[in-house]
Amino acid sequence: MSIKTVAIVGCGIGRSHIVEGYLPHSDKFKVAAICDLNEERLAAVGDEFGIERRTTSFEELLADETIDIIDICTPPGVHLEQVVAALGAGKHVVCEKPLTGSLAGVDRIMEAEKAAKGVLMPIFQYRYGDGIQKAKRIIDAGIAGKPYTASVETFWLRKPEYYAVPWRGKWATELGGVLVTHALHLHDMLMHLMGPAARVFGRVATRVNDIEVEDCASASLLMENGAFVSLSCTLGSQEQISRLRLHFENVTFESTHEPYTPGKDPWKIIAANDDVRQKIDRVVGDWQPVAPRFTTQMGQFHAFLSGNGPLPVTTADARRALELVTAIYQSSDSGAEVPLPVGPDSPKYADWRARTK
Repeated sequence: MSIKTVAIVGCGIGRSHIVEGYLPHSDKFKVAAICDLNEERLAAVGDEFGIERRTTSFEELLADETIDIIDICTPPGVHLEQVVAALGAGKHVVCEKPLTGSLAGVDRIMEAEKAAKGVLMPIFQYRYGDGIQKAKRIIDAGIAGKPYTASVETFWLRKPEYYAVPWRGKWATELGGVLVTHALHLHDMLMHLMGPAARVFGRVATRVNDIEVEDCASASLLMENGAFVSLSCTLGSQEQISRLRLHFENVTFESTHEPYTPGKDPWKIIAANDDVRQKIDRVVGDWQPVAPRFTTQMGQFHAFLSGNGPLPVTTADARRALELVTAIYQSSDSGAEVPLPVGPDSPKYADWRARTK
């Protein structure tokens, strides 16, 4: 098994990638370098994990042929250019969410991928954990039956001190608000379990903080499979929870309410009757624990790079999540329902800030 060398760019959330993603797989990955413009943070993370190579130069890492993977954990406003540059340099790339700030940007990345030696894996770590993975196995086995409805709630709390970080709360640097930076994970989880949306009606507003981007949102979705879904998001909840509740013909699923690890057990898995319960027990009876968040996603990424499995999260997955964001913004501006897919004819395709006519 070959050990892949990693350079982490951005030592904020990048530290979590080290702790949860790379250290548990020390036989698969070696964090060989870290990069950050904040030299104090660079030194602190380097000292904490014994990483000797520290730099403030992203370009230096691109030119280093000993680096296999560039892991981008920088503020969202620079993701697009850094991903394209890293792919152009022949690297495999990991990139935090949001991948970029428009569907045009995602499509530019997808074009860059076609000519690249390496692959891009966007981060959607909330897909991993025993709860969501059991639900996924039951649904994929056909036991859940016809999907009826679902609700997804992202009820978090962000106060002015959170937005004291200069790049947060601004269109140019954070790229969006609660839909892009906070609820994107849960909305990806929904589509991971229930498939893509077909039609979207949404509203967004800035009600909690003095910022440019939205901090409250709601949406009504018609899914391709016919199910109805409601989404609710706020950054003004005095009790922080993340909750998915999905109703199928034979099973109701409800996630844990813990805000930052909703994929973990315990999930409620409520069977319609004893026969369904027995089928569920047979499907998950041999269950092997699935580590939450980055631990499993990075492990599966290495398996893919070694030819032993699929890429766990793809650019198409990231595009699907950002297409939903685009549709909600467009619907909120126009007051009309938006059909999917969203393409270049959308006023929001190239810029979420563009007004819908």
